[in-house]
Amino acid sequence: MGRFAPTPSGSMHLGNLFSCLLAWLSVRAQGGRIILRMENLDTHRTSRKFAEQLMRDLEFLGLHWDEGPYWQSERGDYYQECLDKLSVQGLVYPCFCSRAELHAANAPHASDGDYIYQGTCRALTAAEIAEKSRSRAPAMRLRVSGTVGFNDLHYGWYEQDLERDCGDFLLRRSDGVFAYQLAVVADDGAMGVTQVVRGRDLLSSTPRQLYLYKLLGLPTPEFAHIPMLLSGDGRRLSKRDADMGLEKLRERFLPEEIVGSLGYLAGLLDRPEAVRPHELVPAFSWEKVPMEDIYLPSDLFDRSSRS
Repeated sequence: MGRFAPTPSGSMHLGNLFSCLLAWLSVRAQGGRIILRMENLDTHRTSRKFAEQLMRDLEFLGLHWDEGPYWQSERGDYYQECLDKLSVQGLVYPCFCSRAELHAANAPHASDGDYIYQGTCRALTAAEIAEKSRSRAPAMRLRVSGTVGFNDLHYGWYEQDLERDCGDFLLRRSDGVFAYQLAVVADDGAMGVTQVVRGRDLLSSTPRQLYLYKLLGLPTPEFAHIPMLLSGDGRRLSKRDADMGLEKLRERFLPEEIVGSLGYLAGLLDRPEAVRPHELVPAFSWEKVPMEDIYLPSDLFDRSSRS
């Protein structure tokens, strides 16, 4: 069982599409099924309008799913159950640190800009917690320990010393919104997801999630991380790149042409050509997918270059 799990905060761009296509192909090549889940935990920066457009975009490309859509914004009671289960184990504590205090206390992690929590609130007494709670609602953090490693289907072995490399991480924000790490583990476990395919930028978060799977007694999926799509100047593609968004591309190209271009970038085709997703399934192999991040050729989506 695989899944698409987009955040509906804007239109889909090529990086999103690349990840969705490879997730779809990997699962379909094994005869598996796909779940669609909208990761709309933060309802202030996501919308149903974008979610509905995402679904239309996936259908336009032929990337059909078998279950869903599920909405994280509707699953808060389940996330609270998981948080309570961790609390009973004595692994959760309140954190009163502001964002500014966290950033001032330490430098970002070398590769991904994450900040490693220094444990400021880890040993607060009951009296200190009561006093701080009068002026500020706390976030909730998970105590971590030990080393966690796994064999990525694409990049091989990866491991982290949790205390050194990420520190105690958030389970719920101070505004009551559940953190991504908790929600995604709870959902993948409950929904029977057995394979997760996503961008390499999320590789460093996987040991934290594996740690949560174990603590919650949930089955652990396989993980495969994929290279990032970069613009010609080395910038990661994002929703800001409107010209490379599906909204603009579908005005100029057929869905088969877009899928074929992505298949070419993934190493599944020798040249860009119009194909449907199911036609790429027999060619799919993780060995063909590049290991290094992929620079988008300047003429790949230039209509004149295809004439």
